[in-house]
Amino acid sequence: MKEKKYLLALDQGTTSSRAIVFTTDGRPVATSQKEFRQYFPHEGWVEHDALEIRDTQFEVAREALAAAGSDAGEIYGIGITNQRETTVVWDRKTGVPICPAIVWQCRRTAEYCDYLRSEGLTEFIRRKTGLIPDPYFSGTKLRWILENVPGARARAEAGELCFGTVDCWLIYCLTGGRTHATDVSNASRTMLYNINTMDWDGELLELLGIPESILPKVMPSSGLFGMTDPAVFGETIPVAGVAGDQQAALFGQCCYERGSVKNTYGTGGFLLMNTGDRPVLSKNGLLSTVAWQIGGKTTYALEGSVFICGAAIQWLRDGLGLVGYAGESEKIASSVENTGGVYFVPAFVGLGAPYWNPHVRGAAFGITRGTTRAHLVRAVLESMAFQTADLIGVMQSDSGTFIPSLAVDGGASANDLLLRMQADLLGKKIIRPGCVETTAMGAAFLAGLATGAISSAADIVRERHIAAEFSPQISPAERQDRLDSWHRAVKAAAVFSE
Repeated sequence: MKEKKYLLALDQGTTSSRAIVFTTDGRPVATSQKEFRQYFPHEGWVEHDALEIRDTQFEVAREALAAAGSDAGEIYGIGITNQRETTVVWDRKTGVPICPAIVWQCRRTAEYCDYLRSEGLTEFIRRKTGLIPDPYFSGTKLRWILENVPGARARAEAGELCFGTVDCWLIYCLTGGRTHATDVSNASRTMLYNINTMDWDGELLELLGIPESILPKVMPSSGLFGMTDPAVFGETIPVAGVAGDQQAALFGQCCYERGSVKNTYGTGGFLLMNTGDRPVLSKNGLLSTVAWQIGGKTTYALEGSVFICGAAIQWLRDGLGLVGYAGESEKIASSVENTGGVYFVPAFVGLGAPYWNPHVRGAAFGITRGTTRAHLVRAVLESMAFQTADLIGVMQSDSGTFIPSLAVDGGASANDLLLRMQADLLGKKIIRPGCVETTAMGAAFLAGLATGAISSAADIVRERHIAAEFSPQISPAERQDRLDSWHRAVKAAAVFSE
């Protein structure tokens, strides 16, 4: 029998599937990543092929193990982290999805969410779930599938179908269909889960017309979900840690104390604060969510969600051809001293927190004959920092906690120019850890705690390494002037989209 050495993290994101093999102290040993197709069948609709998600995730996991010179026998356990609200419905017996996965960015249920708000149900939903009626969340996507896919409702009511977010789908596939389960962090993003009682909410299920039989079992974030089918990796491996991507990043950033904060620059941008053992309800458009549950103890978070962050760089690359690859954006943007007065509002699929307007569309303002490619690329980068600045302000207000510095991660956090912009617009120190793959690392740590590979969170904190810090360089007056201009641009984009 081989000696256990590693933890395997499956990081299933919005645009790619990744796998990283970690040592038990959080050092990445090998990684593999593969992009998959994005489908846009109608304006505002975004879909994925759930089978392609499964296949790419399995492929990169096997490649990462091979690159590490390892196999299943040396893995303590698997941690899964995932794009969260994306909705998959499949046949319970065959495991075949009945329709494309509806992605968290998809806005097809915007009118139904408008209806829920018009009926005065916003506070009813918020008190139970910490969320607000918005097409972002899984519940209205699941309702849409049951209403619009032929035969879906009758099959669901007959117990023939399974619903799950992407973590749940992968667990089902990894275990050969033996486990239909999710963790508390992902359940809390469905708009069907009561974060006070920690259970599926009967009143919400009735409101949206969701049969309870279609829902997965909800489990702690660190614990045994099941064993992988031997056909997947040759041997069985415990699936032992699961958390939605942003909660996993909060865990990977060692934000274990109440008031600690991190921001992830991924496809979207997500600012989370650990609020301890009780949810904090926002008055400013932030979300209350479950961060994780370990050993019977539930930790909550306050979250600000930006829908388009790194995806705007992908748009510059794929949609406009202004950059050849994502990393080139820093070089191009650095070739000019500022944006030349250009402000970019990346509302491709509406605006998330703190605006929550699904009807706004993207816009650029201040363009002149002198505007160049570099100015536009820089404005797109700066929009990521502006959106985060909006969230920091309302998070301090909601929590009553001053945030002195910000820990950052995600792919775009490797961009020094972005982090200098962020420090300037916040007037706060920005801290980048030695390993920015904190989402995958958080999932691995959760699996490590469950399998005994890691003895305690204190061990994780002792191993944490800071790679770089960025301090603000502009005056408060200049900072306020730029923020005011940004807010005018957001307001103008909203007016134009009416």
